[in-house]
Amino acid sequence: MDYRSEFENKVAIVTGGAQGIGRAVTEAFAQNKARVVLADSDAEAAGEEVNRLQQQGFEALFVRTDVAVEEDVKHLIGKVLNRFGRIDVLVNNAGIFTTTPLMERSMEEWDRVVSVNLRGPYMMARYAAQALQKAAPGVIVNIASTRALMSEPNTEPYSASKGGILALTHSLAVSLGPSIRVNSISPGWIEVSDWQKESRRTLPGHRPQDLSQHPAGRVGTPQDIAQACLFLAGPGSGFITGANLVVDGGMTVKMIYEE
Repeated sequence: MDYRSEFENKVAIVTGGAQGIGRAVTEAFAQNKARVVLADSDAEAAGEEVNRLQQQGFEALFVRTDVAVEEDVKHLIGKVLNRFGRIDVLVNNAGIFTTTPLMERSMEEWDRVVSVNLRGPYMMARYAAQALQKAAPGVIVNIASTRALMSEPNTEPYSASKGGILALTHSLAVSLGPSIRVNSISPGWIEVSDWQKESRRTLPGHRPQDLSQHPAGRVGTPQDIAQACLFLAGPGSGFITGANLVVDGGMTVKMIYEE
């Protein structure tokens, strides 16, 4: 769908915007004429993405950011406002994952995952809110996960942080409405191996059983999430706030019995 008339000259911040889902979201907003800000901790990946966007004639700014660090977040917001004077859309996508077994996991590892995945979106919303309110309405889209609703072994920090994102989303929607709409997206299995920086990029491969466990018949792509972000950021979703959109090809509603 063409959203260029909706996002032209608007400013969209995407945390973790250089690779994976974040890269697709960044490119989707840029292609629809938004001015995009990549808030990322990986300068190599962000440099590649900014160059790619600028070569296509899009306006893109990279601000090196660890979203778990308050001073980084404040610096990011200040730099965006100094450059563009406004913030219209915030996509809280940055996140990290761990599968260290429960009995071996350090509390430092727990703290780091929760800090990036939950503290980060909270601080981003907190410090961007004043500018977003002027957008009338501003939009926040939080990237949660179907892990907020279901789990595999040894994913406690990630699952807990993403469950917290769902609660943070409806809480922020109430606190910041009506001048800011806040929603979340819970991606399922999204293949990101070919959306990494050049040094890490690989070609995806899926078994028939990987595809068949999705009622949609395929694994998701980063563009699937990017399109959902465009919808939730646009006027067509003007009566949607505090909601969680599951984008998983139906995987979480299909009963699968292990043999």
